[in-house]
Amino acid sequence: MAFEGLSERLQNTIQKIRGKGKVSEADVKEMMRDVRLALLEADVNFKVVKDFVKRVSERAVGQEVMKSLSPGQQVIKVVKEELTSLMGGEQSKIAVSSRPPTVIMMVGLQGAGKTTTTGKLANLLRKKYNRKPLMAAADIYRPAAIKQLETLGKQLSMPVFSLGDQVSPVEIAKQAIEKAKEEHHDYVLIDTAGRLHIDETLMDELKQIKEVAKPDEILLVVDAMTGQDAVNVAQSFNEQLGITGVVLTKLDGDTRGGAALSIRAVTEKPIKFAGLGEKLDALEPFHPERMASRILGMGDVLSLIEKAQETVDAEKAKELQEKIKTQSITLDDFLEQLGQVRKMGPLDDLLNMIPGANKMKGMKNLQVDEKQIGKVEAIIRSMTKKEKEDPSIINASRRKRIAAGSGTTVPEVNRLLKQFDEMKKMMKQMTSMTKGKKKGGFKFPFM
Repeated sequence: MAFEGLSERLQNTIQKIRGKGKVSEADVKEMMRDVRLALLEADVNFKVVKDFVKRVSERAVGQEVMKSLSPGQQVIKVVKEELTSLMGGEQSKIAVSSRPPTVIMMVGLQGAGKTTTTGKLANLLRKKYNRKPLMAAADIYRPAAIKQLETLGKQLSMPVFSLGDQVSPVEIAKQAIEKAKEEHHDYVLIDTAGRLHIDETLMDELKQIKEVAKPDEILLVVDAMTGQDAVNVAQSFNEQLGITGVVLTKLDGDTRGGAALSIRAVTEKPIKFAGLGEKLDALEPFHPERMASRILGMGDVLSLIEKAQETVDAEKAKELQEKIKTQSITLDDFLEQLGQVRKMGPLDDLLNMIPGANKMKGMKNLQVDEKQIGKVEAIIRSMTKKEKEDPSIINASRRKRIAAGSGTTVPEVNRLLKQFDEMKKMMKQMTSMTKGKKKGGFKFPFM
């Protein structure tokens, strides 16, 4: 997960102050020394750290904290608010032109993931906002760039405008916009050329495209894993081109998170999207407040609910709830639910969205092994219809057959059956607990 080291350090630091009935200036000073070190180690820009620490310290020793009933909690509230503000305060939405098409120029250095991000953004615009985008291949220097965008277009069943690599990028941008008007596309995403480093030729070309395309957005794609370098790149592009926003890629990697916390403060331009994985749907609108909550271990329930709404089939969820009420849930239902949850993204990320999950017994260092989940699916698929409906009939010889058919071992089959049995008992308890208390009964997780 992004911010892992920073997150752990900050959570340990604020834990010390959380329950305090009295908070002295010395307590705040000690906490801010730890916060400052944690931020610097996460590769956050030095000036940004200095300003952040100053603002939190001033507020934390002010009247609103010292005179409150729970000063420890108030200090944490101040840290969260300032962290949110540092990343931009509110979510910054993508532009929509009053005269379609809305033109977006995708810019950035080579290797930041610009072409893939263009595909991901087109996919998001269609899926989440019901738009009709056209991608334009204007990177004529990298031999594979046009091919890569065309491949992404095929994968997404989305049109790509290309004139090959012998026509100038300025002309490609111009004709792509004309084509979009003719075919009533409401977005044009121009994938421009990157370089290994910022040079005058690159900037001149981008300025010419900007002049012709008159973009509504110039989105800079930067690799979050490059830390402080990402901030320098953003500053340089902004000074010379006037970017409107940033897309941070590889925010799911083993990154220290410094770029996400520094870019907004240094460039005064918002982070609009974050790339959280390889898949073509792994791009999300960036919510500063939700990200601050995740960093401080407070979870991110809103994102979890949104993911569930996007991926979980409402009818099947209703059916499953009825089965839970009548205790008639089968291993087939379990398999179905597992598939729905997996569609929501890596399970480690989902756990990080649950408030306090990292504090639960056994959850702190929990590594969700996706291979193990694959094994569970294979075991259930190796069972007969009757066995899935009534696991109690699975005797020793059936267990051997299931293990052989799923490429697993008998102890692994036993473990799954035991877990399923325990889950059913837990559901039975929870259903009886909610009967009469609450209309609707027990809700299955992620429903």
